[in-house]
Amino acid sequence: QVQLVESGGGLVQAGGSLRLSCAASGRTLSSYAMGWFRQAPGEERDFVAAISRGGVNIEYADDVKGRFTISRVNAKNTVILQMNNLKPEDTAVYYCAAVLEDGWVNMRSHRIYDYWGQGTRVTVSS
Repeated sequence: QVQLVESGGGLVQAGGSLRLSCAASGRTLSSYAMGWFRQAPGEERDFVAAISRGGVNIEYADDVKGRFTISRVNAKNTVILQMNNLKPEDTAVYYCAAVLEDGWVNMRSHRIYDYWGQGTRVTVSS
Protein backbone atom coordinates (compact mmCIF):
# COMPACT_ATOMS: atom_id res chain seq x y z
CA GLN A 1 0.00 0.00 0.00
CA VAL A 2 2.92 2.31 0.74
CA GLN A 3 6.09 2.26 -1.30
CA LEU A 4 9.16 3.93 0.17
CA VAL A 5 12.36 4.76 -1.68
CA GLU A 6 15.42 6.09 0.11
CA SER A 7 18.06 8.16 -1.62
CA GLY A 8 20.99 10.38 -0.78
CA GLY A 9 23.45 7.88 0.62
CA GLY A 10 27.06 7.75 -0.41
CA LEU A 11 30.66 8.05 0.70
CA VAL A 12 31.66 10.97 2.89
CA GLN A 13 34.61 11.82 5.09
CA ALA A 14 34.25 12.05 8.84
CA GLY A 15 32.82 15.41 9.81
CA GLY A 16 30.91 15.74 6.57
CA SER A 17 27.19 15.78 5.90
CA LEU A 18 24.62 13.84 3.95
CA ARG A 19 20.94 14.44 3.35
CA LEU A 20 18.81 11.33 3.05
CA SER A 21 15.36 11.44 1.49
CA CYS A 22 12.49 8.99 1.76
CA ALA A 23 9.96 9.43 -1.02
CA ALA A 24 6.60 7.71 -0.71
CA SER A 25 3.95 6.66 -3.18
CA GLY A 26 0.62 4.89 -2.82
CA ARG A 27 -0.44 6.83 0.27
CA THR A 28 -0.08 10.28 1.75
CA LEU A 29 2.46 10.16 4.56
CA SER A 30 0.70 12.79 6.65
CA SER A 31 -1.24 9.98 8.37
CA TYR A 32 1.86 7.91 9.10
CA ALA A 33 4.54 7.94 11.71
CA MET A 34 7.91 7.76 9.98
CA GLY A 35 11.15 6.31 11.23
CA TRP A 36 14.76 5.98 10.16
CA PHE A 37 16.73 2.89 11.13
CA ARG A 38 20.21 1.72 10.26
CA GLN A 39 21.99 -1.59 10.09
CA ALA A 40 25.74 -2.11 9.95
CA PRO A 41 27.28 -5.39 8.80
CA GLY A 42 26.85 -8.05 11.47
CA GLU A 43 24.73 -5.74 13.62
CA GLU A 44 21.06 -5.50 14.48
CA ARG A 45 18.83 -2.89 12.93
CA ASP A 46 18.99 0.15 15.22
CA PHE A 47 16.68 3.09 15.72
CA VAL A 48 17.96 6.43 14.45
CA ALA A 49 15.11 8.96 14.40
CA ALA A 50 11.33 9.15 14.07
CA ILE A 51 8.60 11.72 13.57
CA SER A 52 4.90 11.44 14.30
CA ARG A 53 2.19 11.99 11.72
CA GLY A 54 1.66 15.58 12.82
CA GLY A 55 5.35 16.29 13.18
CA VAL A 56 4.90 17.29 16.81
CA ASN A 57 6.63 14.30 18.36
CA ILE A 58 10.23 13.74 17.28
CA GLU A 59 12.67 11.27 18.78
CA TYR A 60 16.35 10.56 18.21
CA ALA A 61 18.76 7.90 19.26
CA ASP A 62 21.18 9.22 21.86
CA ASP A 63 24.22 8.86 19.63
CA VAL A 64 22.75 11.05 16.87
CA LYS A 65 21.20 13.83 18.93
CA GLY A 66 22.58 17.20 17.94
CA ARG A 67 23.91 15.82 14.66
CA PHE A 68 20.88 14.42 12.81
CA THR A 69 17.56 16.10 12.05
CA ILE A 70 14.40 14.40 10.84
CA SER A 71 11.71 16.44 9.14
CA ARG A 72 8.65 16.13 6.94
CA VAL A 73 8.06 17.79 3.62
CA ASN A 74 4.39 16.99 3.24
CA ALA A 75 3.96 18.78 -0.07
CA LYS A 76 6.48 16.35 -1.56
CA ASN A 77 5.27 13.34 0.44
CA THR A 78 8.83 13.03 1.66
CA VAL A 79 10.71 12.57 4.92
CA ILE A 80 14.24 13.92 5.31
CA LEU A 81 17.13 12.84 7.49
CA GLN A 82 19.80 15.53 7.56
CA MET A 83 23.03 14.06 8.92
CA ASN A 84 25.81 16.40 10.01
CA ASN A 85 29.20 15.80 11.62
CA LEU A 86 29.20 12.22 10.45
CA LYS A 87 31.36 9.66 12.19
CA PRO A 88 32.77 6.35 10.94
CA GLU A 89 30.41 4.54 13.32
CA ASP A 90 27.49 6.02 11.36
CA THR A 91 28.42 3.73 8.48
CA ALA A 92 25.41 1.53 7.73
CA VAL A 93 22.53 0.92 5.40
CA TYR A 94 19.80 3.39 6.32
CA TYR A 95 16.17 2.37 6.05
CA CYS A 96 13.02 4.45 5.99
CA ALA A 97 9.90 2.98 7.59
CA ALA A 98 6.24 3.96 7.90
CA VAL A 99 3.24 2.95 9.98
CA LEU A 100 -0.32 4.23 9.91
CA GLU A 101 -0.66 6.12 13.17
CA ASP A 102 -3.85 6.06 15.22
CA GLY A 103 -2.82 7.37 18.60
CA TRP A 104 0.40 6.75 20.46
CA VAL A 105 2.97 4.32 19.07
CA ASN A 106 6.46 3.44 20.23
CA MET A 107 8.30 4.94 17.30
CA ARG A 108 11.65 3.58 18.51
CA SER A 109 10.63 -0.02 17.91
CA HIS A 110 11.20 -1.44 14.45
CA ARG A 111 8.41 -3.94 15.14
CA ILE A 112 5.63 -1.37 14.80
CA TYR A 113 6.46 -0.34 11.25
CA ASP A 114 4.56 -1.95 8.40
CA TYR A 115 6.38 -0.53 5.41
CA TRP A 116 10.08 -0.33 4.65
CA GLY A 117 12.25 1.04 1.92
CA GLN A 118 15.08 -0.84 0.28
CA GLY A 119 17.75 1.11 2.12
CA THR A 120 20.46 3.53 1.11
CA ARG A 121 24.10 2.94 1.92
CA VAL A 122 26.09 5.45 3.94
CA THR A 123 29.85 5.06 4.30
CA VAL A 124 31.86 7.44 6.47
CA SER A 125 35.62 7.27 6.09
CA SER A 126 38.18 8.31 8.70
